[in-house]
Amino acid sequence: MSISSRTARTVRILGVASASAALALGVAGNALACNIGDFSAVASCDSGKGSITVTDKDASRKEATVSVYLEENGADAKKVGEKTITGSQDGAIVTFSENWAANAKYRVHIDVEGILHQDLDILTTPSKACATSETTPPASESTPPASDTPTPSATPSSSATPSQAQSTAPAAAGDNSPSPAAGSSNLAETGAGSNTPVIAGIAGGLVVIGGGAVFFGMRRRGGASKGN
Repeated sequence: MSISSRTARTVRILGVASASAALALGVAGNALACNIGDFSAVASCDSGKGSITVTDKDASRKEATVSVYLEENGADAKKVGEKTITGSQDGAIVTFSENWAANAKYRVHIDVEGILHQDLDILTTPSKACATSETTPPASESTPPASDTPTPSATPSSSATPSQAQSTAPAAAGDNSPSPAAGSSNLAETGAGSNTPVIAGIAGGLVVIGGGAVFFGMRRRGGASKGN
């Protein structure tokens, strides 16, 4: 075999080896490249509180900025938050607290400087919102037991309320009022005392005497007028 043939053969072998190495490096490079497929997002509940969790399984460990927006009518209604995450082969996680409503839509944007600027598929929350962790306290806690509530007596105490006989009995006669004068009992019953007839007789006599005196006086005055 000539020297030229050996040289050509050696060159071919080296070329094949170089191509194989380049292909292997290319595959390895693609495996370590950061792409949108390394990221995922999910809406979940934790103790009755809603949250949106983003996972980064970027084996190249590139630092990424994750932004989450609430969508309404195809536009950003509000920005839920923005956080930085460093990917890992096992999956790095970043969580945003958000009390999401049922069937709400969120846009998750991934930004890796110089490599990736892309949104994930629109995240739609479950059809049932997170259940609140607050519960109504049992009736036994909000209402005191019947034994703790004082019960008023059915009937008033005899010592506190006077009896009907005590409350309606009239005051005893003669306790505080003065005694009536002697001989006034008949006056109260008939309208006149026992001395009324005597007084009336004396008064009648005086009237008769007075009338007679006037009569005789007038007669004497008349007789004197005639003599003159």
